[in-house]
Amino acid sequence: MCGIIGAWGNIVLPVFEKGLDRIAHRGPDGSGIYHQEQVQEQGQLYLGHRRLSILDLSPAGKQPFQYAHLTITFNGEIYNFLELRAELQQKGYSFRSQTDTEVLLAAYLEWGAGCLDKMNGMWAFAIWDDQHKHLFMSRDRFGKKPLFYSFTREAFVFGSEMKAITPFLDEVRPSAHFNWCLENMLRYESTDKCLVEGIRRFPAGSYAIVKPGDRELTPVKFWDTRSHLVKVPAKYEQQVEEFRELFIDACSIRMRSDVPIGTALSGGVDSSAVICTMNHISKTRNVERQADLWQHAFVACFKGTPQDERHYAEKVVDHLHIPATYLEIDPIKGIENLDHYLYLIEELYLTSPIPMMETYKAIRQNGVVVSIDGHGADELMAGYRNQVTLALLDAKMNIQKSSQVLGAYQGLFDENNTQEHFPGRGLREWYRQMTGHLKGRKNFLKYLLQVASGKDGKAPGSSMGAYNETLYELFHVTVLPTLLRNYDRYAMASGVEIRMPFLDHRLASYTFSLPWDSKIRNGFTKSLIRDAAAPYMPHEIAYRKSKVGFNTPVVDWIKGPWRNFMLDTVNSTDFRNSSLVDTASVRQGLNDFLSSETPSFGQGEAVWNSFTPYFWEKAFLKAQ
Repeated sequence: MCGIIGAWGNIVLPVFEKGLDRIAHRGPDGSGIYHQEQVQEQGQLYLGHRRLSILDLSPAGKQPFQYAHLTITFNGEIYNFLELRAELQQKGYSFRSQTDTEVLLAAYLEWGAGCLDKMNGMWAFAIWDDQHKHLFMSRDRFGKKPLFYSFTREAFVFGSEMKAITPFLDEVRPSAHFNWCLENMLRYESTDKCLVEGIRRFPAGSYAIVKPGDRELTPVKFWDTRSHLVKVPAKYEQQVEEFRELFIDACSIRMRSDVPIGTALSGGVDSSAVICTMNHISKTRNVERQADLWQHAFVACFKGTPQDERHYAEKVVDHLHIPATYLEIDPIKGIENLDHYLYLIEELYLTSPIPMMETYKAIRQNGVVVSIDGHGADELMAGYRNQVTLALLDAKMNIQKSSQVLGAYQGLFDENNTQEHFPGRGLREWYRQMTGHLKGRKNFLKYLLQVASGKDGKAPGSSMGAYNETLYELFHVTVLPTLLRNYDRYAMASGVEIRMPFLDHRLASYTFSLPWDSKIRNGFTKSLIRDAAAPYMPHEIAYRKSKVGFNTPVVDWIKGPWRNFMLDTVNSTDFRNSSLVDTASVRQGLNDFLSSETPSFGQGEAVWNSFTPYFWEKAFLKAQ
């Protein structure tokens, strides 16, 4: 896990070093530069690397790394590198380090682009092939690791973050797509659109070759989950067993590390399943290259707010008898660092990054470099309330199956009772009124078709079904790509690597091959995760229905400790002169929120979101 940068063309070393220095936070353990003069009359080639040492902490792991006629700058981890290394050794390859980087290069030498299909991991890298005089670039299947690029007037440039590329631009300004990105905050990450004019995002699950004189990059897709669906057993009990084995192995290979490992634990099902399964692995399996220190839980606490889940996290910690650090997130200290945090994040998002940034900063300060977390399970397994109608559509009015859906989502709806489709009513009562007679059933069916239809008015026709289609979009297009981007920035800002077992591509292929009712069963969402990991977890946590999520308590903080900051901001000259916000509208929205006695969480997020373009302009754009 590191920071990478590269440039090929008419460039000078001081500009390249400036770009490399801007991503020093991603790799605090060292830096390196590879340089080649006048490549194919296309100017100079530079590859740069900022190192976060995780595997092979010796100088042998330094990058850019050379193997035969190949040189790489690589950000990420190849979790199955030991298995690939053994396979390559049988083919006659030898290795001088204990890194996954060297294995990646040997794999590329042996299989070319086909090595991507063999790798289980997360990555963004560029390989300079000095024999063929071209760059081979790739980004992992789901876009866990970031990669940006630009064809400037003088060069082709790429990097882990936009700020690494901006020193090469003639002018740094908001892109023509800025307003579209602002209006589509949960969608633009899966496109090539960026917030800065002249910079583009390399697509996930793809590779490309850059040759001398190229002024355009043509990515080739090597991964599409639909093309990798697998045959699953018909019996749910067998599905649970197979999922459990995949999940155990996904956790096991992510425990390979030469530095301490921890877990950001919320007390929810997902992160608890991860740390409890890791505990089971440590007692029952021999993991080669397993970290000596791995079972440290870090719990973000928001005392006195609805977002505080310390009570649940403590149950997991007590069950496992592991050390835990409870982090009281200080809203005042966080807001003082807001500009710096937003500069590091460099993107737009719906809510404040402060709790997440503070959490991973504390993880690093406690000597932990790798955090194995539970992200991705909601998008994989149906963790959101707004999917209930699509599940009912797939149930096709079958009373028994509909009852499964309603029972699973009932607790989620009743807890907060803020859902727009069912105001003031429990979900079961709403369903009973809609389906208790013929006219109601007709209206209900019409309603479901309206919910499921797109702008063309047609219901989804995929064999995956309406429910799985929605999950597929959440996982590949909207929510998950955005969260992966955010958590990369949250953690790497403090030099912490996040590993996510639920993003193992084998789990994704298996889960999307399952019918919807393997994910909603016996009155629970994410039933497969619960039933697979339950033997290792406290029962109360495995079958916990309430869902809070790791979010900023925006209502409590804007009305409380952030009140003066928000008012000072909206009344400042700098804010009034911003070209990216409707200042009058934002000011009115804040005043309305502060005067409301019982604003909702959604209203709080809307207020924060309205400030986002100004915060980005001030913290990132003007810092270039």
